[in-house]
Amino acid sequence: MPTLSAIYIRLPNWIGDVCMSLPSLQAVLNTQMPVVVCARPWARELLAGYDLSGFVEMKGRWREDRAAVHAHRKKARHAHARGLLLPDSLSSAMVFKFAGLPCAGYRDDGRSLILRWPVSKPAASLHAVQSWYYVTSQALKRWNLPVEPTHPPAQLGLPLAGKQLARGRQALQNAGLAPGKFILIAPTATGLHHGKAKVWPYFEGLVQALQSKGYAVAMCPPAAEAEAARRNAPSALCLPTLDLAAFATLAQLASLVICNDSGVSHLAAAANARQLTLFGVTDRAHTGPWSRKATCLGSAQQWPSLAEVQSQTCTLLHIEPGT
Repeated sequence: MPTLSAIYIRLPNWIGDVCMSLPSLQAVLNTQMPVVVCARPWARELLAGYDLSGFVEMKGRWREDRAAVHAHRKKARHAHARGLLLPDSLSSAMVFKFAGLPCAGYRDDGRSLILRWPVSKPAASLHAVQSWYYVTSQALKRWNLPVEPTHPPAQLGLPLAGKQLARGRQALQNAGLAPGKFILIAPTATGLHHGKAKVWPYFEGLVQALQSKGYAVAMCPPAAEAEAARRNAPSALCLPTLDLAAFATLAQLASLVICNDSGVSHLAAAANARQLTLFGVTDRAHTGPWSRKATCLGSAQQWPSLAEVQSQTCTLLHIEPGT
């Protein structure tokens, strides 16, 4: 087989999933091979701190995406590249297959026949970080490339570029907030989970309780969620929308991030920020924040109460609940 010239890695489509796939991306980069990321357009800025050989925008329309990957390969002269698929979908496999990329990925969605290196999922139920790292390590082994480290690290390890750090700090300064002197909340979460809202219902009560103790409480929702954020926590300071990497910087600068099980939780984990993540309808065993600085409350069956969240927040901020 001709010498491998580059690895094209297809990342997942959701913000939280991209964050949870960062150890897999780093493992591929650790091989010292040229790495081209194929992902949704918003991921380009988030991944600006990585030394990538290229970035191909995926729009979610497989014919257009196939053409984009094919055009990048031709321009970059990666005649003997291979593909690694983290999504399980048939469409993602079709994009790489018909762009001329022999690829590795999980045997899912009836796509085994178009994968050059199909990988069976482990029998044990894994966290998403571990699951994506497993298929990555299996692909690298089959390509006779090193797998370093052998298991996903304890932190997601998002590198933030200088300009991204500067944008986050500037947003903080513009709002009159000081690093380490504010609490960042994220009182929204898109979509439903089995027909149930993924938003903890007591954010406004928590904001008022924290403000009564002298804490500044801010939020920085995406533009599409700004109205919902103001409705769910009207007393919180609402900052202008930032790109994902600048928001990750903001989370890093906060004394604590309080959020639902959402993309914000995984961004905070990627930035190694201290966080309190609230569960009420989703299972944290599979998609909870991958971070030693994360505290989780609630379960897939029941949200934590306002009193429970307030008490845990006080503990994390080292203040007495009754003061």
